[in-house]
Amino acid sequence: MIHVCPLSRIDETVKRTGAKRLVTLINAGTPVPRPASIAPEDHLFLGFNDITDCQDGMTEPCETHVREFLDFVGSWDRADPMVIHCWAGVSRSSAGAYVAACALNPKRDEAIIARRLRRASAKATPNALFVAIADQVLKREGRMTAAIQEIGRGAMAFENDPFELPID
Repeated sequence: MIHVCPLSRIDETVKRTGAKRLVTLINAGTPVPRPASIAPEDHLFLGFNDITDCQDGMTEPCETHVREFLDFVGSWDRADPMVIHCWAGVSRSSAGAYVAACALNPKRDEAIIARRLRRASAKATPNALFVAIADQVLKREGRMTAAIQEIGRGAMAFENDPFELPID
């Protein structure tokens, strides 16, 4: 199971779920205290801004970020849950959860996974650039991008509530 939450609720979410792996998708340099129950090698920190186009002074998600994320997710034994978070739990983390679910289920229809994401969180608005890059890397031929466009933008929110996305 993948659990998604904002930065403010990492400790609570890790404790409640018993997660042993943590993915941080947040601006570089943002202090993120790693819960004591997460070993350093089980915490992936990827620093990029929540943007979808190049902007001066900002770091957009890129293929290196996506490949590092996919390698980390691919090495997960799934014995214990994984938590993916970003600043607000809305965009980067929901993109990560969606990409992970697609990568771990290569034969599952991308639209089914996207609709499952929308049912799990009305506020989720996956970062379109992170998804588009993963779509190319995973050779999904635009289906991941189309599925996220189909579910549309989530409800406006400053911060999302923790939610879970099944990966089976």
